Order: sequence, then structure tokens, then C-alpha cells
Amino acid sequence: MSPSAWNPDISCPSPLSSESSFDEDEVNYRVKPYWPKYRSIIKSHGFQLETVRDVKEYYKDIGKPRLAEQLRNLEEDKLCPDAGLPDNLFRGNKIADGTKVMIKSVHRKSRELEIIRFLSSPAMRRQPMNHCIPIHDLIEIVEDNIAFIVMEHWSSQLVIDDAPCCLRLFLAAIRQCIEHCLFMHAHHIAHLDISVRNLLTDYKGNYAYIDFELSRRFDVNNARISGIRGTELPPECGHDTYFDPYKVDVWALAILILRACKLAGFCIPELLEIVKPMLHEDPAKRPSMDTVLYTYNHMVSLLSPQRLLMLPHFC
Repeated sequence: MSPSAWNPDISCPSPLSSESSFDEDEVNYRVKPYWPKYRSIIKSHGFQLETVRDVKEYYKDIGKPRLAEQLRNLEEDKLCPDAGLPDNLFRGNKIADGTKVMIKSVHRKSRELEIIRFLSSPAMRRQPMNHCIPIHDLIEIVEDNIAFIVMEHWSSQLVIDDAPCCLRLFLAAIRQCIEHCLFMHAHHIAHLDISVRNLLTDYKGNYAYIDFELSRRFDVNNARISGIRGTELPPECGHDTYFDPYKVDVWALAILILRACKLAGFCIPELLEIVKPMLHEDPAKRPSMDTVLYTYNHMVSLLSPQRLLMLPHFC
């Protein structure tokens, strides 16, 4: 976190489209709001954007008083954005109990808001394979066509050096990644940007995908798309043609699993056998997520209790 207070003299409107100039591409790009404008509205919903005071206390709590000292000449109540975050994200906390949250700005008509609203609905939250990050609130400002997704603040640091993970816990994490992908596909949602950088944890055994900016929800079974962006793209995305969005997720999930194995320090031959068909160059020959989960659960059931207690090779 790089400390820097918000300059209150800066004033610029958010790049949002109006009702009369609706454009699907425009509303699905990142919204970069002037955060001070929405500070009081967010507070009225029970959340506080992070201030200089909050950041100073954070640095003191983690034993870095020198960083806190860099903020000594700034007003305590000024907003203090994290320079390491994109402009559409702001750290904050829940006023009632101090719970850390991350607040993301999106266009009110974006696909991301629609999908998050669906996945975080009470009926969907009760589904055991829905591993969406907990959403505390969805704040919509109709007149500005902007909305704020208030989610729990989880960590992108999936592996902690001083807290070794046994194979059983690692496989449980991978299962959540597979389950949530299957859950989305079962509800006609393709994430389209599955990657390690879009996976968070609460360090309590829970893992969740984030960043649904590129995601799509379809109303047909045989969906086809073209021209997508993303982190882990399969070969068919490099051609000027239409392709199966769900098989894009299958490929990306395979890459995520391989990268997670490398990060955690595990080499699991049986898991590699599951990943191989997921990386087939022909998307039609990649397995469905139902098949991936079935073969994964079967593989895990054959591992001995002793092996499940195995630690990473670098521990």
C-alpha cells in the first residue's frame, strides 16, 4: 500500500453513459469515479472509505510505523486511496464492526453487476457450490448510472510462507475452484477471465473468483462468442471465429490449477492427468465441468490418508 491522500481540489466527472446514449461496450468497461463525490452516500449505507487515519493505524498495527510517519502532515479525515489498486477499487470498512471491505465501482447496466446480483441473491448463496465472494451491499446511484459492489476484503496472496499447507487442504481449495466454475456454467454464466490473479482467499479455507468484468450470462444453451480479452486464453481465441465460452473457462481453469500447483509446491501426477484433456487444442474435445469435477473427486478418493497429509516439496 502506497500512502497518498486524495486531493480535494481535483474535480472530474465519472466517464459514464447516459440513458439516451446506451452502449453495451461502454457500460462494460471500467468505471473510474471521483470517489469523494460518493463518500457520504456510501457512508449512509454503513460503510466508510479508507482515510489517512485508517491507513496510519493499519501501518502501526502491522509494525511499520515509518510508513505511518509519511502521512503525519496530512489531514486525518482525507480519503487515502491505495496507489496499488486500479481507480475503480477502494478499500473501506463496515462502520458497525470494522470489517474490512473492498468497494468496486461499475456501470449500473453492466453485465458484471447483473451477474454479481444473481450470484449473491439469497437463493444462490445457499447453494453449496456457489463460492462467490460474500457481497455486503449493492449501492446504485441511478442519476449517475453508477453502482458500488461492496464485498468482503479477501487476500490475493494464496500461499503464506510461514503457514505450510498439506495436500488435503490444497486439494480442497482446487475443488472449490472447480465447483464454482461448474456452478456458473450450470446457470449459463461463463467467467471468461479465470486466473490465479482473480482468485482470493479469506485464510479460513474459502476461495472465490472475482472480477466479472468480462463475464457473460447467456439465455441459450449453445452459446457462441468471439473477440474476447482475458488472462489465460486458449488457441481458438486467436482466430476470427465464434467459439464455446464455457470451453474457454475449462482451458483457463486448467492453467490456474497448474499455476496453483507451482505456487503451493505440489506435484500431483494424477491431477496432471485430469488437466491434460482440459488443455486440448480442440475445444470440442475438452471435458465439461461436470466431467472435470467427477474425475477430480474420484482421483481424490483414491489418495491415501498418509499422502493427503503430505507437505509441499519446498517445506
